[in-house]
Amino acid sequence: MKVHDQLKYFILIIFCFLFLFSGCTPENSNIDTTVEVITPTIENTASLTQTKITLVDGLNREVTLDKPASRIISLAPSNTEILFAINAGSQMVGRDTLSDYPEAAKEISDVGGNYGEYDIEKIISLNPDLVIATNMSPVELVTKLEELNITVYYLPEPKNIEGMYENLLTVGQLTDHNQEAELLVEGLKKRVELINDKLQNIQERPVVFYEIDGTDASAPWTSGKGTFLDTLINMAGGKNLGSILGVEWAQISIEEIIAQDPDLILLGDAIWGGVTVDDVKSRPGWDALTAVKNNRVYEFDDNIVSRPGPRLVDGLEALAKLLHPEVFQPND
Repeated sequence: MKVHDQLKYFILIIFCFLFLFSGCTPENSNIDTTVEVITPTIENTASLTQTKITLVDGLNREVTLDKPASRIISLAPSNTEILFAINAGSQMVGRDTLSDYPEAAKEISDVGGNYGEYDIEKIISLNPDLVIATNMSPVELVTKLEELNITVYYLPEPKNIEGMYENLLTVGQLTDHNQEAELLVEGLKKRVELINDKLQNIQERPVVFYEIDGTDASAPWTSGKGTFLDTLINMAGGKNLGSILGVEWAQISIEEIIAQDPDLILLGDAIWGGVTVDDVKSRPGWDALTAVKNNRVYEFDDNIVSRPGPRLVDGLEALAKLLHPEVFQPND
């Protein structure tokens, strides 16, 4: 059917308008707020504004950018995941050795950082307009980079889920991705709210032993009270066995583990140490534990609960489903 001439004219006007302004309009304005669908190949098309940005960082320093950062080096996996999650991954020119998510991060120049050793010359050569550090970065490194006139923002380690949201919004400001960060936070909050709704009527809170390092099976390392992992286990409807410890990270004896008799054992060292469920079952004395008897020993991706970025909500969901499968449907 022939299109009416007036309609043709109207369409032509719209097409011209879009053509003229497409250069300053983000290609991907509908940002998916779930972390699982982060697309490493997304191109950054945000137009960086010229507005000066001044924020106070985790070292209580006032940090000023003349304009949003466009050449960024991330010194922690959590920072890298945040940058990609808000569509600022393509603004990265460098990353620490341990940044391995998403896949696209591995293609970015490695500036070191394993065991705290960074390649200062490599950092300088990448000509960054912003380096984002965390508590993983030695304060001495921050001082050294500042002496070299490199702007460093020290992103504070969040103590709770709200602190993680604040970090997302902060990085959004530093990179001119405010809208994407706000949408991401909104989506994450909805997912947390859904978990809270499902867990509101639970009758029991199982005791969870989370193994960080079981190299010494008679005294494995675990997470104590006040850690982010402790918080997540509680949010997921459980009790962290390690909360009885007086410090945040410590070894605990097999005798104490047997005395506390956890309902679940989660192997955070499975992903990096290769520890398996069968390994645990074969350890002397561990066969007496309720978790072992009931086959509630699970290999767990430690990255989603140890890196203070948006995947913490993935970790919370995974924990809640393991602790309380009775309130979750198979497809949840």
